[in-house]
Amino acid sequence: MSEILIASFYKFAHLDDLVKLQESLLACCKKEAIFGTILLAPEGINGTIAGLSGNIERVFEFLRAEFGLSDLQYKSSWNSKMPFKRLKVRIKREIVTFGLEKADPLEQVGTYVSAKDWNNLIKDPQVVLIDTRNHYEVEIGTFQGALDPHTESFGEFAEYVRQNLDPQKHKKIAMFCTGGIRCEKATSFMLKEGFEQVYHLQGGILEYLRQVKAQESLWQGECFVFDDRVALKIGLEQGTTKMCFGCGLPIASIEQDCPNCRSKLQSDSQPIGNRDAT
Repeated sequence: MSEILIASFYKFAHLDDLVKLQESLLACCKKEAIFGTILLAPEGINGTIAGLSGNIERVFEFLRAEFGLSDLQYKSSWNSKMPFKRLKVRIKREIVTFGLEKADPLEQVGTYVSAKDWNNLIKDPQVVLIDTRNHYEVEIGTFQGALDPHTESFGEFAEYVRQNLDPQKHKKIAMFCTGGIRCEKATSFMLKEGFEQVYHLQGGILEYLRQVKAQESLWQGECFVFDDRVALKIGLEQGTTKMCFGCGLPIASIEQDCPNCRSKLQSDSQPIGNRDAT
C-alpha cells in the first residue's frame, strides 16, 4: 500500500470565531506535516489533505475535539507521492460557492442514496439524472445518461435549474458530484424551488468508484480530482488524464496538444492551482 493517505472531507455545521479556528488548525496541520487545502466558513468545513496516516488521524482527532465536529469522517485514498505542494487553510463565505442563501443544507437536503443502491435508482426511466459538476469535469467522465448543465462554475447551477427544469414535469431528480458537497447545496435549493423527489449520491462519485466493481459500474471515464493526481478511475486508482499548464484544464491522455489553448502537453503535466473542490 502506498504511504501517502489522501483524506477528502466536508461537514455542514455552524462555526464561529473562524480566525481563531484557522490559526489553530494551521498550527496542527503544520505540526503533523500535512499538505492540502481546507476551507472554513460560517456554514462548515471542506477540504482535501494528505500526509502519513497517523498524522492525518491526529488532525481529525483535533477537528472532532476542538471544532465540535464529533462525527466528522473522511474518504480515503492512497498515493505513492504527495499530491499537494503546500498547505492552505482559508476562510470563505461558503465552503462551496453557490451564492444563494436559500440553499442551506443545515435546514434540509435531498434523499441520500448509497453507492450500492445508486444503479437501481438511475436505471429508473422516470428519473432525471444530473451531473452537478462543471463542464470540464463532465467531459472526462460521468454516469451513463446523465445531463451535463454545461456550467463553468457551480454558482451557475441554480440558473440552469430555473431555465431547464420544472417541478410539475420533472418529478424525480437524481444528482451527483465528486464527493457529495455540491449535491448537498443543490438538493437543498431544489427542494425550496418546489421539486419534491430529489436524490443524491451519498459520498459522491469517489465513494461509488471505491465500492462498485467494474463489471457492475455505470460510470464512464475518469473522475477529476482537485490535486496533482488529476483524475481517478474504478477502485480510486490514478487515471491517465493530464492537465494543461497553459489553461489549467484536464485533457485526455491521447492528446498531444491541448484542444482548448493549443499548448504543447507534457507527460508529467500537473494542475496549476485549486478550483472549488468536491
